Parts: sequence; C-alpha cells; structure tokens
Amino acid sequence: MKKLFALILLATVGLAQAWDQRAPLPVQSCQVHSPYGFAQTARTATPICREAYLVAYDAPVKIPVYVAYTLLPQNALGCFPRTNAFVADASVVGGARPDDYAGTGYDKGHAAPDGDLSWSAIVEYESFLMTNMYPQAGSLNRGIWKLLETSVRGWAVQLNQGFTIYVGAMYGAGDKTIGNGVMVPHAYYKIVINQATGEIAGWRFPHIAPYPNLGNDLRTFRVPVAQIMQEAGVQYSFPKGAREVQPGAEWPVDYGALTNAKRAKCKSAD
Repeated sequence: MKKLFALILLATVGLAQAWDQRAPLPVQSCQVHSPYGFAQTARTATPICREAYLVAYDAPVKIPVYVAYTLLPQNALGCFPRTNAFVADASVVGGARPDDYAGTGYDKGHAAPDGDLSWSAIVEYESFLMTNMYPQAGSLNRGIWKLLETSVRGWAVQLNQGFTIYVGAMYGAGDKTIGNGVMVPHAYYKIVINQATGEIAGWRFPHIAPYPNLGNDLRTFRVPVAQIMQEAGVQYSFPKGAREVQPGAEWPVDYGALTNAKRAKCKSAD
C-alpha cells in the first residue's frame, strides 16, 4: 500500500522535479536532530530545518557545512520507493540546481541519505532537495560512502538503538567549483553517535582527483572526532560522558540479515 501511494503521488505531481515543497520548519523543531546542542561553525551557516534532518547551509559555495539527523530503529527500514526527485531548494535564493552537476562527472551525493529517509513519502522527497547534496565522485558515493550509510541503518535496526549522525565536508580555497559556483570538497566525513551508549565514531574520506576506489574497509578511514572538527571548522556537541570507540571496535552489522529484514518488511507493506 505504501509503495502504491508513493507511485500515485508521483503520478499526481507529474515529473519528479514538480513535487510541492514544504516551507522549512522552525529551527527549534530540529532539536531532535541535534539532541546534544546545535553545532558551532567557523563559516556563516544558514540553518534549514526539515522534518527528517537539519542543514547548516553555506550559501556562497552552495553546499552544506554539515547536515545532522537522528535515525530511529523504526524508521531505518523505510518502504517508500526512491523517486530521484532532485530539485533546487525553494527556501534559498540562488542555491544549487540539479543542472549544476550535469556533465561534470560528479554524483549528486546525499548528506542525509535517501535510504534513511524512506519512511515517509514527503520525507523521501525532501531528501532530494539540493541543499542536502554534495558533489561526489561515483567511486565514493556509490562505494565506501554507501557502505557506511548501510552500516548505520544496520546498527539502528540490529541493535534496536537510535543514532545521531553528523555529515559534512572539508573544503576551502583551492577547491574547484562546478556549475554556477557549487564547490567540490576535498574530503568528506561522518560522525556517528549511539544514543543509548554514548559511544561515538568518526570517519574521514579523501575526495581528490582522480578519485580512486577507496575499497570497503571502513576501519582504514576512522579518524579521531577532534581531528575532524578541527579540519572542518565545526564544533559538535556530544552526550555527557561520550566515549570514542576504537577503530575496528565499531558496532556489529549483518548486511545479509539487514537486506532480508527490509525485503520482509516492505513486502508486508505492499
């Protein structure tokens, strides 16, 4: 039924890009996505609160400084189908557009991933706002970055625990731009917080031409969270008594079981 509803909704609006956007929510509504306090940024960032995530948007370079969201176990296996409804965010003036990426070789890479936001039709659409996108080489976006996204869903489902995730980029002078001034970061990162235990872990992925495949060993890209914050110019907040897990000691995930659980859930939702 959920899939049928999403398809009917898509047919109703016509082209995926024609869906009606909701206005951003008041910033305080996004405390659920920054439950330990809003981050401090070295760059001037415009907060944009969506139902499922919070964007700190860097208007001059048309990408997020960071995106924060909280993934709960009951939302981690959503069944609404992917729409690819990429669209400029109507809440910002002169922001990135999908055609800024055309012919560049870069993917429109989600910060808050569609796979984590497919528990509601409108939330799934909002995952495709361009203020939630970074230019990413396919070797990263469809490679180890995707593996980490899948891992986060697995941790939430299989541990039955909520996670707060900070996603961002390292960028600045010397980095190239595409389209009408969209900056291409030279590195990306993700910080994951287990809400139940206060454990945290951070990953940093280089994004430098010729963009080699980075493999599938997430341990290789674990770096101290303090190092990520210093390089990114963002000071995040963490739960009291937060403890950084050692590389290789991250939470377990059974990818096969995760795939089967999603198939079973979404089949029953048809």
